[in-house]
Amino acid sequence: MTFRRFRILLLLGVLAAAAGMTWLEQSMVRAWRAPLAVAVIPINGDGSVPAAETIRALQAGDFDDINAFLERETARYGVKQSPAMQVTLLPGSKQKPPAPPRDGSVLKTVFWSLQLRWWVYRQSDAWLPQLGTIKLYVLYHAPEEGIALEHSLGLQKGLIGVVHAFADARQTRQNNIVIAHELLHTLGATDKYAAGGMPIYPQGYAEPELPQHLPRREAEIMAGRLVDAAGRLVMPPSLEQCVMGAMTAHEINVDEGFRRRFASTRKE
Repeated sequence: MTFRRFRILLLLGVLAAAAGMTWLEQSMVRAWRAPLAVAVIPINGDGSVPAAETIRALQAGDFDDINAFLERETARYGVKQSPAMQVTLLPGSKQKPPAPPRDGSVLKTVFWSLQLRWWVYRQSDAWLPQLGTIKLYVLYHAPEEGIALEHSLGLQKGLIGVVHAFADARQTRQNNIVIAHELLHTLGATDKYAAGGMPIYPQGYAEPELPQHLPRREAEIMAGRLVDAAGRLVMPPSLEQCVMGAMTAHEINVDEGFRRRFASTRKE
């Protein structure tokens, strides 16, 4: 066997192993037979004192309303899992994850995705990755008036979320909306908003059976915003004003009605 052929076979083997691990991880977390294992790794995103103080004061209980949201919303689709997730708050990382490409090039995005997954692997002391553990890297930034945070993201391959959050106790509940949104991306949920952040009708609206022009009091979690009675596009104050729509439920495999229909089709 030539060295070139050996390298090709080795590369194919690595790709096959990576694909197999991805399939196994997704099968584990999307089965909803046990609480989701979620590791939160805080990072000082801007090197500020407020971010350092926020990280120092963090507790696993600060993310309890994400669990309450998942319990409540998955139960509406027939999955009764309590708790829905178990959070482990890991020591803060001093390194920041690689930034995504700004031009949106497909090739650059693929390369960045691989780079991020390698970076996550390097953060662990283990030889093998922790299969089935969702890893959420939360970068805290001191609030600055008029300055928006960078876009957060979640990857299904690798179960990785990178969240930009405000280092302000008053923002904890809205931070958790963003964290929950990215967590659901790791499970396969897609965004339900268009350019400018406007929710897509009907799947990006709470109560999608109502006409689009009517104001809403709740937001679909993968849209993250709602249009209120004054016609403003706003983020709800907490996850208590967020719901999981039918399309999102189907995407993360908690739509029991769909599973029943699929099972009956297979039997026929």
